[in-house]
Amino acid sequence: MTAFVVDASVVVKWVSMEADSEQALFLMRNHRLLAPDLLVAEIANTLATKIRLQELSLSEAQEAAGFISAVRIELAATTDFMTTAIGLAATLRHPAYDCFYLALALAKGVSFVTADSRFLRALERYGDDEQRAACLSLEHAATR
Repeated sequence: MTAFVVDASVVVKWVSMEADSEQALFLMRNHRLLAPDLLVAEIANTLATKIRLQELSLSEAQEAAGFISAVRIELAATTDFMTTAIGLAATLRHPAYDCFYLALALAKGVSFVTADSRFLRALERYGDDEQRAACLSLEHAATR
């Protein structure tokens, strides 16, 4: 079973039917998943935003949170990757929040899967070979 680091852009697709939700669900069902503990706050924020935009009711968002919480995702302490995430954020010219996921993937020697096209563009533009190799789009990861 392959291990992947996943971010909120992938995880939220488990509960919010989007064009590539099936690919995200495939990863959930067939791979070992890891994430920095920051994922919990990011998911809560995303679900709260969906309530505000009237895409979900409060009870639907709470049910979605319960579903996500029940999925086995190995969470790692963000404090363990803060220095690396800051360095990546400076290099990639991208918010540090997203860089925690890449920092964890690099530390564990696994791929980081994201559906965040902005982050993928930053990696393509400013990342080095190792950083680019460690990151997969959701579309590419689902074929593995």
